[in-house]
Amino acid sequence: MYNSNPPSKSDLPSTAKLVKSTIIAALAAGVLLVTVVMPAEYGIDPTGIGKITGLQKMGAIKTSLAKDAAEEKAKALAAATNPVPVVTEPVAEETAPPPAPGATQTDETIFTLAPDAWTEIKLKMNKGAKADYVWFTDGGRANFDTHADSKILEIDYHNYAKGSKERDEGVLEAAFDGGHGWFWRNRSGKTMTITLQTNGAYSDIVVMD
Repeated sequence: MYNSNPPSKSDLPSTAKLVKSTIIAALAAGVLLVTVVMPAEYGIDPTGIGKITGLQKMGAIKTSLAKDAAEEKAKALAAATNPVPVVTEPVAEETAPPPAPGATQTDETIFTLAPDAWTEIKLKMNKGAKADYVWFTDGGRANFDTHADSKILEIDYHNYAKGSKERDEGVLEAAFDGGHGWFWRNRSGKTMTITLQTNGAYSDIVVMD
């Protein structure tokens, strides 16, 4: 059995020091909440720092996709509760979209997303330019947000389409000079591979992750 001497009163922090440390910790947590957590998670940016760092844009996309995912779950639950008879119709032969006039570049980009991971790919396009695209997963639906931005025109976010699909294709037409493309997040619970094929009037393709 060991005997230990209790700490003297002078060795213990004073009440004033404890209160001061608590206030400093609370202020630091508040600053992080307002400048980092709120913009990145909820798209709320009261200080404007989130817009400068890009966290506000990420939060806006995440909030939008989370809302869409909740709506998809609600629809699936309603469909399971009240099933609708399925009518089988002939399936038309699938054809690739015609190449855009003045197409200058063709790319195929393949990437893998772990559960809950995300990535973003942008095409550098001038206003009015068009690019054909097809993207598909190797199984399971991916949440996506097709949008654009422009630093020169100070446009942070311009939406084209969003939702949850295994495959999507069409023609992306640039509404203005800037970056135009896709944001994907894997909410399937398992690792997913996505293939993006593009063909059209764009100068560069950039992967932003």
